[in-house]
Amino acid sequence: MDAIKNNVIRQIVILLLILFLGIVIIWKLTYFIPGFLGATALYIMFRSWYFKLVEQRKWKRWMAATVLIIGLLIAMVGPVYAMIQVLTPKVNAALSNTDQIRDAVLDVYHYVQKKVPQVNISQQQVLGFVQKGVGFLPMILNATANLFANIFTALFIFYFMLMGGRKMESSFREYVPLARKSRNEVWKETHNMVVSNAIGIPFLALCQGIVAIFAYWFCGVEGAILWGILTGMATVIPVIGTMIVWVPVCIYLLAKGETSYAIGLALYCFIVVGSTDNVIRFLFLKKFGDVHPLVTVFGVILGLNLFGIVGLIFGPLILSYFMMLIRIYKVEYSEPEEQLDAVSKSTD
Repeated sequence: MDAIKNNVIRQIVILLLILFLGIVIIWKLTYFIPGFLGATALYIMFRSWYFKLVEQRKWKRWMAATVLIIGLLIAMVGPVYAMIQVLTPKVNAALSNTDQIRDAVLDVYHYVQKKVPQVNISQQQVLGFVQKGVGFLPMILNATANLFANIFTALFIFYFMLMGGRKMESSFREYVPLARKSRNEVWKETHNMVVSNAIGIPFLALCQGIVAIFAYWFCGVEGAILWGILTGMATVIPVIGTMIVWVPVCIYLLAKGETSYAIGLALYCFIVVGSTDNVIRFLFLKKFGDVHPLVTVFGVILGLNLFGIVGLIFGPLILSYFMMLIRIYKVEYSEPEEQLDAVSKSTD
């Protein structure tokens, strides 16, 4: 009895030590968590390609990993660099012309007050919003710099994940405290969620950006490409989404007296841009990964708060894991007891 008790105490001490060290490691390496999660997503999506190159085509492991990383580097860094090239001049111009921006916003404010006097917003509040918005512009460029850092961190970790390959996966399966059937369910859920969000969200942003650029250009909006890019980026904002961009643009057109263009743009964005969001987010993503729309919406909110941009993928995954672990617990621990109760009732 004493030996069993001592063994339990040693296990508890070791588990507490593991927990303590794990918390310290995560705490001190928080900055690299998005990069690690990005590398995990890349591994899940491209592991089959890597194994085909290594096991079927007999490539060297380092060669296959390097080729994949170079391809991903071009595919990921290229669009980000192009976006920076478009945004940087516009941001610098906005920062150097804050007075013109303030006057334009005040024109819109006076127009709205004239047409809708019920709007209870003071001029000081509007100017405060403008100041916050202008102060937010440099954060966009800082965010792109952080995105570059996370991309390179993810690719660096991704390389060593590929080199580990089958051995890493075998070790992971060994340490996961689940039955084989449950492990397969976890893997399937992870693969479907990662692939559906990693492909679907950028595709959604691209589609909405393109249809918005066409509308802005047709309506004569200055900087149509910039506003289209911002519209595509706004797709990641839950609930409000692209409305945070195209609604102010429509109001601005109204203030300039271009009523027909403003109404037409509002209808176009509400119907076409909004339908693009609904079709891709709630049909394509659900069909590809069997993801419930509420899991996507609340998962994105959770993920953005926890992990930043990669939370778009791993936020919904966390919610899916939560619900899946409840199902696994019921299968592995609750059902045998229910079956035992049924047997005991049948024998009474």
